[in-house]
Amino acid sequence: MARMTGRRALFAVPVLLAVTLGVFAVAAAAPFDPVRAYAGTAGLTASQANLDQIRHNLGVDQPLLGRWWHWLTGALTGDLGDSATLRAPVSQVIGERIGWSVLLCALAFVIAIVVGTLLGVLAARRPGSMLDRAVTSAAYTLEAAPPFWLGLLAVWLFALKLGVLPAGGLTDTGSEIATAGQVARHVVLPALVLAVSQLPWFVLYVRQGVGDALEEDPVRGARARGLSERTVLFQHALRSGLLPVLTLVGSRVPELITGALLVESVFSWPGIAAATVDAATSVDFPLLAALTVLATITVLIGNLLSDLLYGLADPRVGFDG
Repeated sequence: MARMTGRRALFAVPVLLAVTLGVFAVAAAAPFDPVRAYAGTAGLTASQANLDQIRHNLGVDQPLLGRWWHWLTGALTGDLGDSATLRAPVSQVIGERIGWSVLLCALAFVIAIVVGTLLGVLAARRPGSMLDRAVTSAAYTLEAAPPFWLGLLAVWLFALKLGVLPAGGLTDTGSEIATAGQVARHVVLPALVLAVSQLPWFVLYVRQGVGDALEEDPVRGARARGLSERTVLFQHALRSGLLPVLTLVGSRVPELITGALLVESVFSWPGIAAATVDAATSVDFPLLAALTVLATITVLIGNLLSDLLYGLADPRVGFDG
């Protein structure tokens, strides 16, 4: 396990270097002018000399490799630079927002895994039954539904029509302090929408895995010994059927991040979505690079976690292969 983790950590170094360089290359080729975005409306009347001075202060007058190397050497010492868009240190911007994004993603992922596993087991119990067809049909339908569309539908139904949940934000209107009760009420809709957007894959994978496990000889032997159906399902078939799902956990991390960005935008959730959009449209090099590295590290950790969980769940899988 330690050897695998070490190899993955070494592999992550060139990946992160390539990702950050790619971010700076794409941003440099973008048609957006970071100086104009930084100056705002004042840039319309500013002289060329003032604009050139701003360009020098932001460091965007340097060559591509120079900008990348300056940011990289600073990041290695803990200095991620300053966000030209939000007028604050990048570390402060991320620190203020990342906790809310982690809360949203964690709740959604747990809900998706628990509910998806339960529905998948119930559907696999009797293949071809009414329940199986209903669950799989709903899963395929939700699989094609964009997260932002689900979010807008949830706002229309639960906030506008029924009025049972707030439409967005972190606190109630006029409140200056985020209490635990307010956060709990406001996180329900975005967490459920994000969970529903991730749910179909867990349902379908569990259904397929458990369905195949029910046809295996050990599970048939458990039934022949007179064990109850619940014991056969949850202690024998589910244990074997969950192995493919463990690999799904890591592969869903990129989609979870993308879905979280869309859901946060719909519900005005104060996570990293707004910062990511602002950084991309304003070509905010330091913030864009830091957020991209953060997302890349999250994906790499998710893939490593999947492999470790698979190896722990199945002793036949070695960690050093």
